[in-house]
Amino acid sequence: MNVLQRAWRSVIRKPVRSILLLLVICIISLLFLSGMASRSANIATKDSTRQAIGAGFLLTKNAENESKRVEDLSKKIGDKDGSLEGYHQKKEMIEGQPMWRTWTDNVFHCINTEDIEKIAGVEGISDYNITTAPTRVKGSNFERIEDPEADQTYDFGGVALLGNRDMALDANVLSGNVSIVEGRMVTPEDTDVCVISEELAEKNGLKAGDTIGFHPIENDEPISEATIIGIYQVKEKMTPYMSGDTYRSENVIFTDLHFPEKAEQDTPLFERAYFKVANVDDYENVKERIRALSLDWELYDLIDNNGNLTTMAGNFNDLENISETMLWIVAGGSFIILFLIFLFWIRNRKNEIGILLSLGISKPKILLQIVIEALMIGVIALGISFVAAPATSQAAATYLIGQQEEQAQLEQEAVEGQVATEYKEPELAITGVQADVTKDMLMIDSLGIGALIILSTSAASVLIFRKNPKNILSEMS
Repeated sequence: MNVLQRAWRSVIRKPVRSILLLLVICIISLLFLSGMASRSANIATKDSTRQAIGAGFLLTKNAENESKRVEDLSKKIGDKDGSLEGYHQKKEMIEGQPMWRTWTDNVFHCINTEDIEKIAGVEGISDYNITTAPTRVKGSNFERIEDPEADQTYDFGGVALLGNRDMALDANVLSGNVSIVEGRMVTPEDTDVCVISEELAEKNGLKAGDTIGFHPIENDEPISEATIIGIYQVKEKMTPYMSGDTYRSENVIFTDLHFPEKAEQDTPLFERAYFKVANVDDYENVKERIRALSLDWELYDLIDNNGNLTTMAGNFNDLENISETMLWIVAGGSFIILFLIFLFWIRNRKNEIGILLSLGISKPKILLQIVIEALMIGVIALGISFVAAPATSQAAATYLIGQQEEQAQLEQEAVEGQVATEYKEPELAITGVQADVTKDMLMIDSLGIGALIILSTSAASVLIFRKNPKNILSEMS
């Protein structure tokens, strides 16, 4: 009888022992697969404040990825003053103590125009728009709208410029909230033009064709001039970014795409890009074509026309770190559990080991038989875990994300009311979690389980097989 036959007969001869080991290995395998799937889970959320309107897609920067980029760039710079890719850090003395001051600029936050052009070139996209972040500047020859009762303590005393490649595709216009009452909107061919609110026009006696000037908040020069080509009205006031009047609805001025950077005297800050789908019936196919593009998707969020957001970065808050920690804990705990199981298993087989030794079978062959027994049970356990893995991984990822969402809500409530501002952060509601179990994950899981079985079995056998055959035979009951 060869070693494989002896191993299989041993497995079926002790069914209770074999079933218990099978369950343990199956649970370990499921924990590994759940951890790996959760680490790369896609989270679908609904963002009502950044919702794309109509048959189109909205591209914005991923906030979680920006936090990770700050950490990575800080590590690259090291323990010294420096700047890299729009991230800056400087050590300053504050009250006699060295403190790090860190900040980011427009380069760090700006959407890559090459990525925008790639998406715009996808089959099925008929047109696109790029929108800047609201840019604070001061007017040089007109007065802004002010509320004497508003808190202006931290206000910049200026107006907000909102640059568009094509104003007709701006979210405010697509939603029907902004409409033109005089003149026209900004087009891709325009340069140094603007569209102002009817309140601002009435206060300053302005009309289409007039020229107004702007300069940076900190300096009175240089002055950048823009020609008024239109006057708009709103159905409902646009929500300001913060308290004061700089970002109030009436002080929002729509311009051509590159005018804000001229007036602010800074690099461009493209905050979002909207892509219009030509055929609504082809919407899902266009979405798949966009996702198939070779882009650094970790940088972005892609929002569809219903406001559903796919966080393509593959993690949510600290989900990736939590999952990795979970994997290490499972690996360490699994080794200890399997070591104890095999230690008990081998100690209760002294008689069998003694008989095999008396028959002239060497220790390595006996150890090989025990390892093969464990691997046989492991293969069956892996098969069962592979079947259950998709549902288990989905449940694990959903639970972890739910816990993070609850923790984030508690933290938000803890600081709520400490800052006086009219700006409200986007309210992201999780609508779905997709945790896929891939072939690579199954392969890694199989290799990991196999390694754990071999290592734990070998470690447990040392306590028995380090004895000479005479001592083992003398311990037989």
